[in-house]
Amino acid sequence: MATRAANKRLVREYQNIQKNPPPYIVAHPSDSNILEWHYILTGPPKTPYENGQYWGTLIFPPEYPFAPPAIRMHTPSGRFQPSTRLCLSISDFHPKSFNPAWEVSTILIGLMSFMTSEEMTTGSVSASEAERKILAARSRWWNSTGGGSHAKAVVGVTPSARGIGNVKAGDGGLKFRTEWPDLDKENWKWMEDNRVDPATGQILPDPSNSSSDGGSGGGGAGGNSASACSPEASALRRRHTGSAAGLGAVVEGGQAAREVGQSWIRRHKMWVGLMVVFGYALLIRFFDDDRG
Repeated sequence: MATRAANKRLVREYQNIQKNPPPYIVAHPSDSNILEWHYILTGPPKTPYENGQYWGTLIFPPEYPFAPPAIRMHTPSGRFQPSTRLCLSISDFHPKSFNPAWEVSTILIGLMSFMTSEEMTTGSVSASEAERKILAARSRWWNSTGGGSHAKAVVGVTPSARGIGNVKAGDGGLKFRTEWPDLDKENWKWMEDNRVDPATGQILPDPSNSSSDGGSGGGGAGGNSASACSPEASALRRRHTGSAAGLGAVVEGGQAAREVGQSWIRRHKMWVGLMVVFGYALLIRFFDDDRG
């Protein structure tokens, strides 16, 4: 529970950030807890994160501003491990270096600056520029679908609007939708306009494009639409074999959701086949020995 001083300070900072939001940054406290803040960083131009929608949290201690917040970014970016506490001079990893004069806007500007650099720290990852562009293009899809799990539950993950420390693929986008309802609606409209498959994050073939050949012309689908020629659309058509930690979360969330409805036998058909062959061989040998 926030102290009176922390509550007063954070209320004032919310008013300030509403009046003068920093470029490419929006933030607000949760309705239920003023110590829990949610932010959106929009990837700035001329970076691999351009137009990406990066959602994260700042969890302030009750004694703020005399101690720094825990900083997490939930959206896969190729820069940070999703939902992992980040070790920065402005985070709770370094309480002694935190300046009480710094505000929420100062913290988020510092986070944006670190994100667009290549400096490494606890919670950061390495990825290629191409991989980061793909994740940027899929960021809105990931936020609003929980990595493709919006339609089905994922084993071991209970959809909840609570539990902000570990928001990963599998929550169905519930927490994002709770904190950013207007952005969530925009994201679903964006997916519809760009024919993005909510289960996979991939662009679907345009059924009205008679020149497409059995779906193989997915890259040419929507050739009559300006949005289909955008850098985001191009990135959505590309697949990657993410090498960085957390990079595969964008695709894995959808795969995990689809596996829920499959039987154990379908998901382990190779081993089932081997067991059947092995059992058959044992039966043949048993009957041969019995006849002998």
